[in-house]
Amino acid sequence: MVRRLVAALVTGLALSGGASALDYRSVSVPVALFYDVPSAQGKKLFMVKEGTPLEVLVQVEGWTKVRDAEGTIAWIERNALATRRTLVVTAPMADVRQSASAESPLVFQAEKWVILELLEAAPMGWAKVKHRDGATGYVHITQVWGL
Repeated sequence: MVRRLVAALVTGLALSGGASALDYRSVSVPVALFYDVPSAQGKKLFMVKEGTPLEVLVQVEGWTKVRDAEGTIAWIERNALATRRTLVVTAPMADVRQSASAESPLVFQAEKWVILELLEAAPMGWAKVKHRDGATGYVHITQVWGL
């Protein structure tokens, strides 16, 4: 078992090229558990809600080691993740604007920890996002995590 895990880790690092572009996923189930090891027999650390963006660090036999917006590193079952991209507001209040400009009219504001769907990366440090109520606009990437 240990040899297989080590081999999978080495293969994963070799295929990823070491320090490559960041890979993000979002939680695809209503509630997912974080574990201390890649096993359902491991210690349950805490739960995360659907839509939470997570940075993928390592993938091993049905498990994914991830980092959340607060820097916590843990294991989650791979089938609890989707390729759908989301962002989480990390600023006390994020301004979402009509276009990718600080002078653009405000569409809405989102409080810290609100999850926004990433529609597309925009130029000059902006991201086009969608709120769960359907409103869309552009948020500056310094106000969110998950890119």
